[in-house]
Amino acid sequence: MNEQPKSSMLVRLAPLLLLVVALGAFFALGLNKFFTLDMLRENRDVLKQWVHDNKTQAVALFILAYVVVAAASLPVGAVLSIAGGFLFGSVFGAAWIVIGATIGATMLFIIARSALGEPLRKRFGAQIKSMEEGFRRNAFSYLLILRLVPLFPFWLVNLAPAFLGVSVATFVISTFIGIIPGAFVFASIGNGLNAIFEAGEQPDLSLQAIITRPDFYVPIGGLIILSLIPIIYKSLSRKPEQETK
Repeated sequence: MNEQPKSSMLVRLAPLLLLVVALGAFFALGLNKFFTLDMLRENRDVLKQWVHDNKTQAVALFILAYVVVAAASLPVGAVLSIAGGFLFGSVFGAAWIVIGATIGATMLFIIARSALGEPLRKRFGAQIKSMEEGFRRNAFSYLLILRLVPLFPFWLVNLAPAFLGVSVATFVISTFIGIIPGAFVFASIGNGLNAIFEAGEQPDLSLQAIITRPDFYVPIGGLIILSLIPIIYKSLSRKPEQETK
């Protein structure tokens, strides 16, 4: 009698355990050391040649890597996004980022809803509470805003809808649309690196050096605008509240 519930619980927990193992292995094996711009610079010729010779496999591998990064909430999304722009260009790099990130985010969303929904809800209850009213009013519009406006961490925006009754379809569509601008900005930065490498230069990848390059004005400007959106959004949302008092 007890074996069936136990086996059912193991099945439900299996995806979550896989993510935990993946996260642990990522740091235990020191893989985080490979997700740096220095590694991209040092191996640029090999990477570009391999992508050129194996386009289909390269795209599939990149999307798979992004799925794992998004699902396991690994802290290398920005570097991987820049690498996508470097290897595939601004448009295609952004496209593969959006596909991989959407699939990975959806996996985490489904795991959170089916595996350990209640414990995770209690663990992050304070952060989720501030989102609850917005999801109740209009789940699609609010989730789209959370994707476009980085008010909360990407992983928390993946988890919160799972605990607040958002449907899978709403989550997938709003996530797919909402992450396009940010993906394009990071891919554009990567594409700018590509132009410098092709010119035969040895770029200084520090922020001070990057912002002095004309190739980076547009994507860096995009990042600045993205970073200012939360401040503008909070300021505008505060005004109606003050007027009603």
